[in-house]
Amino acid sequence: MKPIARMILSGASICMAAACATALSAGMASAQTYPERAVQIIVDSAPGSANDATARILSDSLSKLWKHQAIVVNHPGAGGSISARAASVARPDGYTLYLPATSPFLALKGAPGVAPNLPIELPRDFEAISFVLQQPLFIASSLESGIKTVADIIERAKANPGKVAYAATGVGRLTHLTMELLQSRADIQLQLIPYAGGPAQAMGDVITGRVPLMLDGYGGLAGAILGGKVHGVASTSDKRLPGLEKVPSVAETVPGFFVGAWNVMLAPKGTPPAIIKKVNADLRVVLDDPKVQVQLAKNGAFVRYMEPQQVIDFVQSEQKTWRPILERVKRTATKK
Repeated sequence: MKPIARMILSGASICMAAACATALSAGMASAQTYPERAVQIIVDSAPGSANDATARILSDSLSKLWKHQAIVVNHPGAGGSISARAASVARPDGYTLYLPATSPFLALKGAPGVAPNLPIELPRDFEAISFVLQQPLFIASSLESGIKTVADIIERAKANPGKVAYAATGVGRLTHLTMELLQSRADIQLQLIPYAGGPAQAMGDVITGRVPLMLDGYGGLAGAILGGKVHGVASTSDKRLPGLEKVPSVAETVPGFFVGAWNVMLAPKGTPPAIIKKVNADLRVVLDDPKVQVQLAKNGAFVRYMEPQQVIDFVQSEQKTWRPILERVKRTATKK
């Protein structure tokens, strides 16, 4: 005769297995008809931003594919913390998706001014669905600076440590961190000139020659580079970009160097695997659409599809790359 405790445990195990099988079956059934109503996509920036524009391009195509509206919901502020909170507490049923920018993943935990629930960690905080796009940055120089290549920057910086200035849109933002990474890899020191007023103000000072260098996204610099108002020194992409083939990549001088703003699609923890698989497959259909690729390319963004595990591996690799740079920025700020 079996002990009662073992019989109870066996019975509980059977019930648990049955419950899991039922839940899995329900998840698969719901995935077959998903979505049956509107889906909201939470973004961490205000309407009109690059991240918002990306979300709206995707939502339009997903709405047509799903025959139900994909609605962009903006939750800007607190470095992405507000949006992360809203997405994390949403019901994990596939009807809330999350499209954060790069910054919430790269926040330095415990640093002054950083929200306690950042950085976002995968797979701890959200279910990964798919990579969406990457958006390279560009280094530009004033025409009168005499700087035309990354090698020129390195040579001048080594001759004048800490005196070669560059414009970036704020301390701790990706533009600042990118130049910190370049300094670390090239063993040089540059001088940061932060512009809280945004890239337009910085561009004015570079065009007039007040500041020799500037780093910004495709949208902020491509027009000036193509128009001959500034010199395109290099892109932070891993290869030369369509339409800007004359602009080399930093990696051609500093091997392995790559920086890009990027977007990944996430879902609240506990979202059924079958739903994750369905959204991943549908996103691939959208991202493979030449019309969508052209729309994103106009904003300087280039699609890059990934499976969920590849998203997790990519994000963890990016965090590992940036953590020493973030620590370096924190130490420098503390000394000041």
